[in-house]
Amino acid sequence: MDLERTWRTHWPDALRAWGPFINLHDPRMFASTANAEEAGLTGSFAAFSLFDRQVMIDLDAVVRLGLQDLPLEVLAHEVGHHVLCPADLADQGRLLARVRRGLPGLEQHAGMIQNMYADLLINDRLLRSRGLRMAEVYQRVRGSTDPLWTFYQRIFEILWALPGGTLAAGEVDAAMEGDAQLGAKLARVYATDWLGGAGGFAALCLRYLEQSVEEATERMRRLLCVGVLDADAHIPGLTSLDDGEILHPALDPKVNEYAAEPDPGKDSPPSGGQYRQPFDYGQLLRQLGLDISAQEAAARYYRERALPHLVRFPVRTTPLSTEPLPEGHGQWDVGEPVEAVDWLATTLRSPVVVPGVTTVQRIAGTVEGDRRDKQPVDLDIYVDSSGSIPNPARYESNLALAGAILALSALRVGARVQATLWSGTRQFTTTDGFVRDERAVLSIMTGYFGGATAFPLHVLRDTYRDRDRPTHIVVISDDGVDTMFTPADEHGTPGSRISSTALDAAGAGGTLLLLLRSERERERIAALAPGWDVRKVTSWHELVDFATAFSRRTYERSER
Repeated sequence: MDLERTWRTHWPDALRAWGPFINLHDPRMFASTANAEEAGLTGSFAAFSLFDRQVMIDLDAVVRLGLQDLPLEVLAHEVGHHVLCPADLADQGRLLARVRRGLPGLEQHAGMIQNMYADLLINDRLLRSRGLRMAEVYQRVRGSTDPLWTFYQRIFEILWALPGGTLAAGEVDAAMEGDAQLGAKLARVYATDWLGGAGGFAALCLRYLEQSVEEATERMRRLLCVGVLDADAHIPGLTSLDDGEILHPALDPKVNEYAAEPDPGKDSPPSGGQYRQPFDYGQLLRQLGLDISAQEAAARYYRERALPHLVRFPVRTTPLSTEPLPEGHGQWDVGEPVEAVDWLATTLRSPVVVPGVTTVQRIAGTVEGDRRDKQPVDLDIYVDSSGSIPNPARYESNLALAGAILALSALRVGARVQATLWSGTRQFTTTDGFVRDERAVLSIMTGYFGGATAFPLHVLRDTYRDRDRPTHIVVISDDGVDTMFTPADEHGTPGSRISSTALDAAGAGGTLLLLLRSERERERIAALAPGWDVRKVTSWHELVDFATAFSRRTYERSER
């Protein structure tokens, strides 16, 4: 407790090391490593959680490393992750993505390298601008001779003008010395543009990481501050590709004055508006510390991609709404909703409450209101998942994106959505009827079968057997949609009759959105589907534009 009390007295100074207006929660300090691990601090003696903006310290590990007399240095360093780099979850995601691009083939170690890079900038800032004893921290924990750690420590020696061997315990040859000189220059050049130098630092570390992956990884786990994330943490902006160019510091004219200026017309980075693939997005989230499945990562991917396109879903004007008219009290009996009890009237009736005997509830009739109510049109969407369709959890699928745009637009205005994914015979999955659960809908749309093509007629038939709410049916497929009309169901009822009956019962129209090779093919499908709005696209990319325009068009028509 004495050590914890001593460290807490240095907390205000640690905040002031970054400015007079920095404010954070008091740090969480744990007397034992076991308690720290229960709270999520594993493998490291200190961490800053970008999720809840809090510093965590394992005091037991601090003593084992001999750092108990350096509270200001350790605490100020952790505050630096909030103030300087990476500051928040979105920036950490961008930083990690940039580092991954600088580690081809070793992307799984990007988390360690990005933490090394952030620590490099933070420690250099604290030593130079605040005079803190950051070099002593590394002197206390020195000893490893693996190439990556030696290279990293040599960078600090150059930055802080320390004699060789003060921090670096391993052998430093001429090549490593040159790389360390570049690393030190990079740290100063990109001190205020930390994202710009992240990829170059990763490229510089690649050679040494390849030489000592296992030993370096184990050491970094003990010495670097690893953030803690909750699985529900939302990190926006990671579906888009980073336009930043990755240059090895030797080729970066900002770092190496002898390097040629890059040719803007050659090997230029991708233009804005491009997106990473869903499996890359999932790997990025997991490296950030989110314990989520590939399915959940895909759902988050398509939700974020759909957000810029969301518009209001169509609504219909219904007759005059009704308003409640109080008509007195009636008996409340056991089995009825508890919230229906009028407790004031009950206690006025008898001070002793006996359920079902003295309990009463309000009785209300209805009276016509003076305004018209608007009823949102529900959405019943069927997405093709046959072998000709890409797996949306691995590769960008415009079918899944278009379906997400339509479904999320409907949910946004209070409509209910039934989503069905289908492929071959008995290959289908669907939500539990029409739901308001966004996760359930996206989970269906990001699934995959990759089999044959056979539309689930029984789902369509059963859905509209007694459906009484206005619903719009959307089928996203290719020419395999003809299985919706030509075969019969298990009872021998032709698909064309089932589809026609469902369309009439839905009451708000139906759209077949199809990838077709020619107008003749569209006319063939239209002949099979009288009453359906058959829309042809020539590439899956057109689906997104259609989905965005669909709601506006239908909304305006239904309002008239």
